Amino acid sequence: MEQSHSNIQVRQDTRKLGEILSDDFFEIGSSGNTCNKEDCLESGVILTEMSLHNYQINLLADDVILATYYLVDKTRNRNTLRSSIWKHINGRWQLYFHQGTKTELQLVEFRNNRKNL
Repeated sequence: MEQSHSNIQVRQDTRKLGEILSDDFFEIGSSGNTCNKEDCLESGVILTEMSLHNYQINLLADDVILATYYLVDKTRNRNTLRSSIWKHINGRWQLYFHQGTKTELQLVEFRNNRKNL
């Protein structure tokens, strides 16, 4: 689900994006700006070529998952640390919260830092 949410084709399709985002969705972007589901569907989301790395899932409750990962934004030539909270709502997983934080760490440095935790 996280990879589909990051996929350019899904991000361009408001119907598909609307199915992924919960009605209570909100985001704190890497810019520091916030948005909700309505903002994403009306204004659109940034369309960039991205790759996800070091993806980890932590079960917070039977119906709540925290996903964290390192993202390489190939279009904007920058890296971010990402976290998402997914909730199982009405029989399907939906994105409830998302946050991105810019990092100067390159992927290899990030992986080395993770080994020290």
